[in-house]
Amino acid sequence: MEPTDLIKKVRHIEIKARGLSRNIFAGEYHSAFKGRGMAFSEVREYRYGDDMRDIDWNVTARYNRPYIKIFEEERELTVMLMVDVSESLGFGSRSRLKRDMVAEIAATLAFSAIQNNDKIGVIFFTDKMEKFIPPQKGRKHILFIIREILGFTPESNGTDLNMALRYMTNAIKKRCTAFLISDFIDPDDYQKAMQIANRKHDLVAIQVYDRLSTALQPVGLMKVLDPETGREQWINSSSKRVQEQYRDWWCGLQEKMTLSFRQSGVDSVSISTESDYVKSLLQLFQQRR
Repeated sequence: MEPTDLIKKVRHIEIKARGLSRNIFAGEYHSAFKGRGMAFSEVREYRYGDDMRDIDWNVTARYNRPYIKIFEEERELTVMLMVDVSESLGFGSRSRLKRDMVAEIAATLAFSAIQNNDKIGVIFFTDKMEKFIPPQKGRKHILFIIREILGFTPESNGTDLNMALRYMTNAIKKRCTAFLISDFIDPDDYQKAMQIANRKHDLVAIQVYDRLSTALQPVGLMKVLDPETGREQWINSSSKRVQEQYRDWWCGLQEKMTLSFRQSGVDSVSISTESDYVKSLLQLFQQRR
């Protein structure tokens, strides 16, 4: 993408995502992903009925009368966007590619995070760790993230969700809210890595898919390319057997994904490139309230 085209696209997404996050998502996002932890606020003198476990023994010894620690709910979050940048995201049968949808969703979540004064970081991954942007605050940081989402060129083509989840689990020490945004086209089993990640962090999965990829269209003999492996082959797309094989492959991926989400306790949503992702994200937010 040319620099001028990238700037225009960044600006377009900024305007759209900022409007959505300010006018639509602000309250829903805050309710769905408010701080889960407790942070120290102040000390005060002990009162009858206070929990003895909250006594601050250092302050008590200093003033020779009991004081307790007061805690309040942490409102500030650390948000991590785990963005799949593998070659399969370059597919799109209608008005936009899966990669474009991923970028808009990630941008909207990023602007929603800074509306809540949260830190936000990004992990770009394929079948290797492509880039890690540590969590920070601020509009400048958000725009840098969006530019990277739109203009990032990965070194590899494949998808390894296991690797990405393990990296995030180890790299982020403090509990965070992590959005895993992918088409989930990964032949390997990633359920265990997902369970471990969700125990340490608050993991949310967002699948982006294209309707045309759910079934093989009967258009006769055609040459197909696997964008992640580079493998090419001729197939007869009108063959019932070939169509059934493709349908079995797609359904198998979906069943594995759904089972992984359910057994890992991960909230999720699937969004088509033809659908309104605003409605889908709002439904996701509301089911977490």
